[in-house]
Amino acid sequence: DSKEVAFRAAGKGAFTDAVQKAKPVLLEPIVNIEVTVPAENMGDIAGDLASKRGKVLGQDMLAGNFIIIKAQVPLAEVTQYNSQLKSVTGGRGSYSMTLSHYEIVPPNVQQQIVAAYAKQKQSE
Repeated sequence: DSKEVAFRAAGKGAFTDAVQKAKPVLLEPIVNIEVTVPAENMGDIAGDLASKRGKVLGQDMLAGNFIIIKAQVPLAEVTQYNSQLKSVTGGRGSYSMTLSHYEIVPPNVQQQIVAAYAKQKQSE
């Protein structure tokens, strides 16, 4: 059959088959984050970053009893970081972020993302 509908169906089927065979994965942006906090908040902030799937890379002591904590964290985990940092440091902390690279999303997080997407598509 050479009707347009048949070509579309064949194309869609071929594309779906190719995607499934390719074993696609989700990638997420990882940011370098530098958090400047009072020294007494260092443990709380380092623990908080670790709980956000972050990797603390190091720290530097600054004048005035402040510390810079350097880490890499998935961007999705720190989109609302300003309010969290304010809460922990009483407004005395600051941070900066730059894009570092992309990594494969862990399987458990990937499942959550796919489930949320499927739920959203059903409600549309």
